[in-house]
Amino acid sequence: MSYTKFGIRPELVERIKFKMKNPVIKDRIKMLMNGVNKYDLQDRAKVRKLVRTAAGIMQENLTEQQEEQIIAFVLAQKIDPNNTLHLIRLWAMFR
Repeated sequence: MSYTKFGIRPELVERIKFKMKNPVIKDRIKMLMNGVNKYDLQDRAKVRKLVRTAAGIMQENLTEQQEEQIIAFVLAQKIDPNNTLHLIRLWAMFR
């Protein structure tokens, strides 16, 4: 599944990928995601909180619609952060 099918604009993804190259931002996002498990990533409220916090770290102003699109994308992926194959699939999607 591509993120564009969820209405997420490629420009937003490119901006975030560029910001993630900054080591300070990358470390803050890693700390935010530390301890997150697959059950957290299937809980809409927790995903919403993670998206809002990550957007704040990256100084991205997301509209309500963009936020909902990202949340729907994360929930649909059924990501398990402890499963290497899931992480490789995500990496390939955004490289």
